[in-house]
Amino acid sequence: LLQKNTQTKLMHLLILCWTAVIHYYQVVLKKPLTVPYRHMFGPGPSNVPSRILEAGANPVIGHMHPEIFEIMNDIKSGIQYMFQTQNKMTLAVSGTGHSAMECAIFNAVEPGESVLVAVNGIWGERAAEMAERIGARVNTIVAPPGGCFTIEEMEKALSKHRPTLLFVAHGESSTGVLHPLDGIGQLCHKYNCLFLVDSVASIGGAPVYMDQQEIDILYTGSQKVLNAPPGTAPISFSERACQKIFSRRTKPVSFYLDLSWLANYWGCDGKPSRVYHHTGPVTAFYSLRESLSVLVEEGLENSWERHLKVAEYFHAGLESMGLKLFVKEKRLRLPTVTTIVAPYGYDWKEITSYIMKTHNLEISGGLGPSVGLVLRVGLMGCNSSRENVDMVLAALKDALKHCHKSKV
Repeated sequence: LLQKNTQTKLMHLLILCWTAVIHYYQVVLKKPLTVPYRHMFGPGPSNVPSRILEAGANPVIGHMHPEIFEIMNDIKSGIQYMFQTQNKMTLAVSGTGHSAMECAIFNAVEPGESVLVAVNGIWGERAAEMAERIGARVNTIVAPPGGCFTIEEMEKALSKHRPTLLFVAHGESSTGVLHPLDGIGQLCHKYNCLFLVDSVASIGGAPVYMDQQEIDILYTGSQKVLNAPPGTAPISFSERACQKIFSRRTKPVSFYLDLSWLANYWGCDGKPSRVYHHTGPVTAFYSLRESLSVLVEEGLENSWERHLKVAEYFHAGLESMGLKLFVKEKRLRLPTVTTIVAPYGYDWKEITSYIMKTHNLEISGGLGPSVGLVLRVGLMGCNSSRENVDMVLAALKDALKHCHKSKV
């Protein structure tokens, strides 16, 4: 009887607790949503201009409506311009940059095939893990954070491993390196290998010529230089890549990222009608189309030049403060994301927290192999301006003045 009474009391107590939790959630969710404005000067996402936000607020219509197909066609044309390609197999994956990375690897590589990954930061590490997960034989060449690979090193590895696919991150945002691309595509094709390039942090901010540089698969994300909200990932496949993908012996491991389905939804396969595959994020398509329109209006060359000049102005300002740039060679510095050697004697977390709290401004620490080594500042798209550089420099000066510096 005593045990039964105890169980009853516990049950009543649990009911009271659960009722209180439900009431709390009801109170919280009845409050209006409030989101603070911040200066998004980290490695991404970047600030979204009102023009692009307003485009995304247009009415939702069906993902299979003819008006959506027209918007998707506009997006394809914009991506072709941004990538400097004539590839018919050009589209935007419904997801962030990681989804495009997986789309590329899952479609181009079959279990047991050899993949070579150039690792000089976190994105090479991620690509290697994705390929391993689908049963590929993964080999890597590794450069220290802040470094890159020579053509001779690339050829030596290609000759040794004879891979189906070579992965290179053009803009390695974890270390701030802009990896040279010229000559690598031709080298890959000499060894019957596809060339896959991650341009998430670089596209629109540094020159990329997909066709001219013989890149077989190129992808990016919407939330960096394009200044669109996260959630769409432009990608393009060469004819050589399509021949490999559409002659697979096995189906891609992911239905959602299966290029044969995506190609039909995006009208890239030449078929007269499009078949339902997934519910496309239509409002994200609106935003992506508008962001591509902004890029076209400025012009690619003008965007590249602006990002480079702003980066050089920023670098000069940092060095005048006595701070050191993590990437030593100027030609290898990513113009969109700058890596600063973490100031000696300071806790980088305290610096970033102080700047966020005091200046309402986001910069970040390192990522992957650069954790604890650097501070990262991203000035991308509309954020790439001398005025914003001055704002960041002032915030850093203030942080170094007020944050604790160890005397050890």
